[in-house]
Amino acid sequence: MTTLQTTNKRHVVVVVGGGTAGLAVAAALLRRQPDLDVAVIEPSEDHYYQPGWTLVGGGDMTAAQTQRREAEVMPQKAVWIKDAVTSFQPAENRLTLAGGGTLEYRFLVVAVGLQIDWDAIEGLPETLGKNGVTSNYRYDLAPYTHQLTESFDGGEALFTQPAMPIKCAGAPQKALYLSADTFQRRGVKANIGFYNQGGAMFSVPAYAKALDKIIAGYGATPYFKHDLIAVDGDQRTATFRTEDGTVTRHFDLLHVVPPQSAPDFIKTSPLAGAAGWVSVDKHRLRHTRYDNVFALGDCTDTPNAKTMAAARRQFPVVVAGLLQALGHTSEAAEYDGYGACPLTTEHGKVMLAEFRYGGEVMASFPLDPRVPRRTYWALKRYFFPWLYWNVMLKGRDWSWPEHKPRPRLTAQPA
Repeated sequence: MTTLQTTNKRHVVVVVGGGTAGLAVAAALLRRQPDLDVAVIEPSEDHYYQPGWTLVGGGDMTAAQTQRREAEVMPQKAVWIKDAVTSFQPAENRLTLAGGGTLEYRFLVVAVGLQIDWDAIEGLPETLGKNGVTSNYRYDLAPYTHQLTESFDGGEALFTQPAMPIKCAGAPQKALYLSADTFQRRGVKANIGFYNQGGAMFSVPAYAKALDKIIAGYGATPYFKHDLIAVDGDQRTATFRTEDGTVTRHFDLLHVVPPQSAPDFIKTSPLAGAAGWVSVDKHRLRHTRYDNVFALGDCTDTPNAKTMAAARRQFPVVVAGLLQALGHTSEAAEYDGYGACPLTTEHGKVMLAEFRYGGEVMASFPLDPRVPRRTYWALKRYFFPWLYWNVMLKGRDWSWPEHKPRPRLTAQPA
């Protein structure tokens, strides 16, 4: 691995983002073409297995188990540029770096994830990590969630969910279920409320009905069309916008999931679509205006769930498209919108919700996917982390045929 702090060079493939999707693409490209000139732009020194933070909040993993050094997971044959991108000039096949340099490319892969808009909720940044306010969406706060649930002695426990899209749409209620299960096991009485900006427990009706029963089983109350807009940590109050105005609720414990959006430098770039996300064909993951630009993961405008499972299904499609465009293969592939959400309904059980575009249920196992199972908990707790570090980040394709990208009948022009 070559590490560059600044550069004015040109690379054949430039991957912007050294997170899940970006590293999977870079590793897979170099696995197929070891001599290919691939650069990865990533400023961070640390890499996180973010799906594990729900389990950290529940006390079922430690934060340290979700963290590794970026150098440990960066593909050895990649050029690592420790910098951040500030702007794109796709008409010139060029981008600008925060360090002041520019970089040219033949092909660009954008995999920068999304940004969490903590400041969008008045008073939230000042009270996070104290006054009973927490969020599993931050590495340093997930342990505080566990601390709060273990020390909770009764009262009002509020859990929020913002407008979609967000990364892992099931994570807000995962935090609720694990906390509620902990309260029950400890014999603590709690008034639990799920304040959801949306109108249902889940976007896929088949799973939503099953989750209605699960949340009711905990005696928790869902409040739909309730959007958190302000938090007063000292007074322990949360204010929500509803269709009829605003309401304020007292809390003893508040788990917040803030609004999320495309990163600001994406919103203002020529790559963005109307909603600010990178605009790509939802099947080919190729940009709608710039044919040598691909994008995947949470930063795109594809109408799928923003999950690790989606990125796992997307990266072979991008790799196939790049190799075809480079003339290394005549194969191409399509993404069908596959996503999955392992919903931790209690300590020791998971509902494995799998689906694709159109809300169509896609079950990998010959079992009713709406039923929480201990087997799926084992997948979530043990197998998926292993898969992440040892398979996905190494650029290896998922081995099951139904989870491989579907070949196109005819090759697409480069």
